[in-house]
Amino acid sequence: MLGTLVRPGRDSTASAPAVRGEEVAKEAERLFGPEGKVAIGAAPRPDEPLFDIDVTTFATNRRVLEYLEFFQVDARDRFEIWLSRLGRYEGMIRERLRARGLPEDLIYLTLIESGLSNTAVSRARAVGMWQFMASTARLYGLTVDPWVDERRDPYKATDAAVTYLADLVQRLGSVYLAAAAYNAGVARIERGVARLPGEQDTLTDYTFFQLADRRYLRRETRDYVPKLIAASLIAKQPDRYGFTEIQRLPPLVFDEITIPDATGLDVVARLADTSIAAILELNPRFVRGITPPGHEVTVRVPRGRGALVAIRYDTLPATERVTFLDHYVARGQTLSEIARRYRVTVAMIQSANPRLRPHALRIGQRIIIPVSGRIVPASAWSVPPEGRVRRISRGGVGAVSAHRVRAGETATQIARRYGVSLTQLLEYNGLTVASVIRPGDVLKIPAAGTCPGPAASPPRSC
Repeated sequence: MLGTLVRPGRDSTASAPAVRGEEVAKEAERLFGPEGKVAIGAAPRPDEPLFDIDVTTFATNRRVLEYLEFFQVDARDRFEIWLSRLGRYEGMIRERLRARGLPEDLIYLTLIESGLSNTAVSRARAVGMWQFMASTARLYGLTVDPWVDERRDPYKATDAAVTYLADLVQRLGSVYLAAAAYNAGVARIERGVARLPGEQDTLTDYTFFQLADRRYLRRETRDYVPKLIAASLIAKQPDRYGFTEIQRLPPLVFDEITIPDATGLDVVARLADTSIAAILELNPRFVRGITPPGHEVTVRVPRGRGALVAIRYDTLPATERVTFLDHYVARGQTLSEIARRYRVTVAMIQSANPRLRPHALRIGQRIIIPVSGRIVPASAWSVPPEGRVRRISRGGVGAVSAHRVRAGETATQIARRYGVSLTQLLEYNGLTVASVIRPGDVLKIPAAGTCPGPAASPPRSC
């Protein structure tokens, strides 16, 4: 979420001149009358954007005007990025809002909540595009555990957010009060309403501004609806506010396949002949880069690859579904320290080492580290004898199947060392004779005499 507004200085620069607050006020008065309201029965101009939240009534509110200027000047670069992301998800979000009978322009809450970032994390530990706290997420059916965080999944999180917003609108009777409650919690809004003078039998959008004017809400919440209105004005007519070169990202398209047990997203990427980054973008909920062990889940792959991945997965040995590394305990190391080095959790290490005694580690003890889909810093490596890395089956029985490249080694030397041909080694790792290997790279080692693995192009007989 955006922090407290810092008023831009008059010497601030931008790639296009900002539409100042006074200009917006004059334009609103010309269009909507001296009170900034649309005259009853007046037809909108042909080029006037249509809103299904009440933007026009409050377009000249002081904080709305300040945020219009803020988004065009101080936050301009960020807002351009947010508008580009809108193309990814706008159709999906509008469809879900429409299905629940909610105003579609509530989509612009995602701009002020997270800038449509699935990885956004607030100071209060709210996560994802819709900035759910863990407790609220679970209340609305989202899974939040060490393996899966559906707050990061734009589709599942949107379903939960739309249900939550529908509940708030039904309870409070006002879109803007519901938006404020989404930010602050419904109890705070109801306490503020109870302090208003007179009877409050009917709550309206104007009630929010009464609460804000009397400072019955925290500053963040007082600014929340003005931010929404300002963001809506710009998003609906970006050219009007100088955002003339927005490159909208295309919507995501994908197939879905069923994965029965723990599988690394790096493995899924190889089966789909695509990059790990592409699979991670489609599946941001798998926070450890691995699907959860012991659970059947749905995984998204690029459109047109679903059938291919399913066929390849069915022939994939269980021992090749997750990549593991060996770590050899050094003097003074704790399990927590080892987990931090490899960017995994203690629970993940314990699940891969069921007999491990965390408080009785021995120097030189081998610990299996699950690292599928993770970016492991070179400094984390604990090199076993001869630089070997093991791929371990879930039952704990393993054989050497990967090698960490050391300084001075060539692919030919590594292939000869493990008794496989250079062609096999290269094809198994999706490499060519022109590829460069560097110290620290990990090469998968095919069993002698086997065909190339899934990184190669379509399976064929040897």
